[in-house]
Amino acid sequence: MAKIATVITNLFEDSEYTDPAKAFKEAGHEVVTIEKEAGTEVKGKSENTVVKIDKSIDEVNADDFDALFIPGGFSPDQLRADERFVDFTKKFMDAKKPVFAICHGPQLLITAKTLEGRDATGFKSIRVDMEYAGAKFADKEVVVCQNQLVTSRMPDDLPAFIRESNKLLEARK
Repeated sequence: MAKIATVITNLFEDSEYTDPAKAFKEAGHEVVTIEKEAGTEVKGKSENTVVKIDKSIDEVNADDFDALFIPGGFSPDQLRADERFVDFTKKFMDAKKPVFAICHGPQLLITAKTLEGRDATGFKSIRVDMEYAGAKFADKEVVVCQNQLVTSRMPDDLPAFIRESNKLLEARK
Protein backbone atom coordinates (compact mmCIF):
# COMPACT_ATOMS: atom_id res chain seq x y z
CA MET A 1 0.00 0.00 0.00
CA ALA A 2 1.02 3.61 -0.49
CA LYS A 3 2.79 5.85 2.00
CA ILE A 4 1.22 9.31 1.62
CA ALA A 5 3.03 12.47 2.72
CA THR A 6 0.53 15.05 3.99
CA VAL A 7 1.76 18.63 4.33
CA ILE A 8 -0.45 20.48 6.79
CA THR A 9 -0.38 23.34 9.28
CA ASN A 10 -2.83 25.43 11.31
CA LEU A 11 -6.05 26.66 9.72
CA PHE A 12 -6.39 23.75 7.28
CA GLU A 13 -9.94 23.09 6.06
CA ASP A 14 -11.02 20.34 8.48
CA SER A 15 -13.04 18.07 6.16
CA GLU A 16 -10.49 18.45 3.35
CA TYR A 17 -8.01 16.66 5.61
CA THR A 18 -10.20 14.36 7.70
CA ASP A 19 -12.34 12.83 4.94
CA PRO A 20 -9.51 11.92 2.51
CA ALA A 21 -7.17 10.82 5.33
CA LYS A 22 -9.87 8.49 6.68
CA ALA A 23 -10.57 7.10 3.19
CA PHE A 24 -6.86 6.58 2.47
CA LYS A 25 -6.38 4.73 5.78
CA GLU A 26 -9.49 2.60 5.20
CA ALA A 27 -8.03 1.60 1.81
CA GLY A 28 -4.88 0.43 3.63
CA HIS A 29 -2.62 3.38 2.91
CA GLU A 30 -0.38 5.08 5.45
CA VAL A 31 -0.95 8.83 5.96
CA VAL A 32 2.04 10.71 7.42
CA THR A 33 1.46 14.29 8.58
CA ILE A 34 4.33 16.74 8.01
CA GLU A 35 4.82 20.25 9.37
CA LYS A 36 7.71 22.34 10.70
CA GLU A 37 8.02 20.37 13.92
CA ALA A 38 7.19 16.73 14.73
CA GLY A 39 4.98 16.06 17.74
CA THR A 40 3.17 19.39 17.62
CA GLU A 41 -0.55 19.71 17.05
CA VAL A 42 -2.23 21.81 14.35
CA LYS A 43 -5.86 22.94 14.31
CA GLY A 44 -8.41 23.17 11.55
CA LYS A 45 -10.10 26.46 10.75
CA SER A 46 -13.76 25.42 10.73
CA GLU A 47 -14.20 22.74 13.36
CA ASN A 48 -10.92 23.07 15.31
CA THR A 49 -9.99 19.50 14.38
CA VAL A 50 -6.66 18.69 16.04
CA VAL A 51 -4.04 16.80 14.03
CA LYS A 52 -0.83 15.53 15.60
CA ILE A 53 2.21 15.99 13.37
CA ASP A 54 4.18 12.81 12.68
CA LYS A 55 7.30 14.24 11.05
CA SER A 56 9.21 17.48 10.67
CA ILE A 57 9.84 18.69 7.12
CA ASP A 58 13.56 18.45 7.97
CA GLU A 59 13.36 14.71 8.64
CA VAL A 60 11.51 13.61 5.50
CA ASN A 61 12.55 12.91 1.94
CA ALA A 62 10.15 12.76 -1.00
CA ASP A 63 11.86 9.53 -2.12
CA ASP A 64 10.43 7.79 0.97
CA PHE A 65 6.81 8.43 -0.06
CA ASP A 66 4.53 7.20 -2.84
CA ALA A 67 2.19 10.22 -3.00
CA LEU A 68 1.62 13.75 -1.69
CA PHE A 69 -1.64 15.07 -0.21
CA ILE A 70 -2.24 18.84 0.20
CA PRO A 71 -5.44 19.73 2.08
CA GLY A 72 -6.87 23.22 1.59
CA GLY A 73 -7.81 26.06 3.90
CA PHE A 74 -5.15 28.61 4.87
CA SER A 75 -2.57 25.87 5.43
CA PRO A 76 -1.12 25.74 1.87
CA ASP A 77 -0.66 29.52 1.73
CA GLN A 78 1.32 29.43 4.97
CA LEU A 79 3.40 26.44 3.91
CA ARG A 80 4.36 27.94 0.54
CA ALA A 81 6.17 30.74 2.37
CA ASP A 82 8.68 28.08 3.52
CA GLU A 83 11.02 26.95 0.74
CA ARG A 84 11.41 23.49 2.33
CA PHE A 85 7.73 22.70 1.67
CA VAL A 86 7.92 24.16 -1.84
CA ASP A 87 10.96 22.00 -2.68
CA PHE A 88 9.30 18.92 -1.15
CA THR A 89 6.19 19.49 -3.30
CA LYS A 90 8.25 20.07 -6.45
CA LYS A 91 10.07 16.76 -5.98
CA PHE A 92 6.77 14.83 -6.14
CA MET A 93 5.69 16.63 -9.28
CA ASP A 94 9.09 16.24 -10.95
CA ALA A 95 9.16 12.52 -10.08
CA LYS A 96 5.62 12.14 -11.50
CA LYS A 97 4.36 10.70 -8.22
CA PRO A 98 0.66 11.13 -7.40
CA VAL A 99 -0.25 14.52 -5.94
CA PHE A 100 -3.68 15.25 -4.46
CA ALA A 101 -4.53 18.93 -3.88
CA ILE A 102 -7.93 20.30 -2.94
CA CYS A 103 -9.31 23.84 -2.64
CA HIS A 104 -6.32 26.11 -1.86
CA GLY A 105 -3.91 23.14 -2.01
CA PRO A 106 -2.72 24.11 -5.52
CA GLN A 107 -1.12 27.23 -4.01
CA LEU A 108 1.88 25.05 -3.13
CA LEU A 109 1.98 23.81 -6.74
CA ILE A 110 1.87 27.41 -8.00
CA THR A 111 4.84 28.42 -5.84
CA ALA A 112 6.70 25.25 -6.85
CA LYS A 113 6.15 26.30 -10.49
CA THR A 114 4.74 22.89 -11.43
CA LEU A 115 1.39 23.74 -13.03
CA GLU A 116 2.60 24.84 -16.48
CA GLY A 117 0.50 23.01 -19.10
CA ARG A 118 -1.40 21.00 -16.48
CA ASP A 119 -5.15 20.48 -16.38
CA ALA A 120 -6.24 21.43 -12.86
CA THR A 121 -8.86 23.04 -10.67
CA GLY A 122 -8.96 24.72 -7.28
CA PHE A 123 -10.98 27.16 -5.22
CA LYS A 124 -12.40 29.99 -7.34
CA SER A 125 -10.32 32.67 -5.59
CA ILE A 126 -7.05 31.12 -6.83
CA ARG A 127 -8.22 30.49 -10.41
CA VAL A 128 -6.35 33.50 -11.83
CA ASP A 129 -3.21 32.57 -9.90
CA MET A 130 -3.40 29.05 -11.33
CA GLU A 131 -3.90 30.40 -14.84
CA TYR A 132 -0.93 32.76 -14.47
CA ALA A 133 1.07 29.72 -13.33
CA GLY A 134 0.22 28.08 -16.67
CA ALA A 135 -2.52 25.70 -15.58
CA LYS A 136 -5.45 24.92 -17.85
CA PHE A 137 -8.14 25.65 -15.27
CA ALA A 138 -11.41 23.69 -15.38
CA ASP A 139 -14.32 24.54 -13.11
CA LYS A 140 -15.16 20.89 -12.36
CA GLU A 141 -15.53 18.88 -9.15
CA VAL A 142 -12.39 16.90 -9.91
CA VAL A 143 -9.66 17.09 -12.55
CA VAL A 144 -7.14 14.30 -13.11
CA CYS A 145 -4.09 15.27 -15.15
CA GLN A 146 -1.58 12.91 -16.74
CA ASN A 147 -2.50 10.09 -14.36
CA GLN A 148 -0.60 11.98 -11.63
CA LEU A 149 -2.31 15.12 -10.40
CA VAL A 150 -5.79 15.10 -8.79
CA THR A 151 -7.33 18.48 -7.93
CA SER A 152 -10.73 19.58 -6.63
CA ARG A 153 -12.38 22.90 -5.78
CA MET A 154 -14.00 22.66 -2.33
CA PRO A 155 -15.42 20.41 0.41
CA ASP A 156 -18.52 19.64 -1.71
CA ASP A 157 -16.17 17.92 -4.18
CA LEU A 158 -14.68 15.55 -1.59
CA PRO A 159 -16.47 12.37 -2.79
CA ALA A 160 -15.09 12.81 -6.33
CA PHE A 161 -11.66 13.88 -5.01
CA ILE A 162 -11.39 10.82 -2.77
CA ARG A 163 -12.68 8.47 -5.48
CA GLU A 164 -10.16 9.66 -8.09
CA SER A 165 -7.26 9.84 -5.62
CA ASN A 166 -7.87 6.27 -4.46
CA LYS A 167 -8.33 5.11 -8.06
CA LEU A 168 -4.93 6.59 -8.96
CA LEU A 169 -3.29 4.92 -5.95
CA GLU A 170 -4.84 1.56 -6.90
CA ALA A 171 -3.57 1.89 -10.47
CA ARG A 172 -0.03 2.51 -9.18
CA LYS A 173 0.17 -0.64 -7.03
